[in-house]
Amino acid sequence: MLTLERANKFALTLYQLAFLLTCNRRWSFDVTRAALDSHNNANIVFSSWMLAWSRRVIIAKALAGIRDDLASSARRTAFRRAEQIAIPSRDFVLDPDTTRVQIDKALLAIDVFPRCTLLLTLFEKLSVEDAAVFLGEDHDLVKKAQIIGLRDLTFNLARMKGQKRNAAES
Repeated sequence: MLTLERANKFALTLYQLAFLLTCNRRWSFDVTRAALDSHNNANIVFSSWMLAWSRRVIIAKALAGIRDDLASSARRTAFRRAEQIAIPSRDFVLDPDTTRVQIDKALLAIDVFPRCTLLLTLFEKLSVEDAAVFLGEDHDLVKKAQIIGLRDLTFNLARMKGQKRNAAES
């Protein structure tokens, strides 16, 4: 059974997902509210299936709201040369002291298309094929964006740790 506390946490995670996809607080709030209201209006009791479906509704609505930015970013991603994209090493380990805020900042610093691709494939655990459908782009471009997004995320996190370390040493 869904408790009020679980429902509030779930709504917050939906909002966070929408915000990380769009970087727009107002749009994210509106999308989340619309997704949750659609369930209330239908008088549907939340189940595991409905909770999962809500995440997909949020993804679709959030991406629709940034379609132009997403398309521009996809074109930039397509023009990036493959040999300039270094894949993070397999032995990369996230520092256990890394906070959610640091991860969010590192994600928000990534260009729109690679960020959305990374959120969908890594954080939402969608297949590259499903992500390509949501993003309205070619499977190969989504794979390329996934590599770019992962590289940029690890770079951004490492840079933040370096800045934190330098500040502590000063």
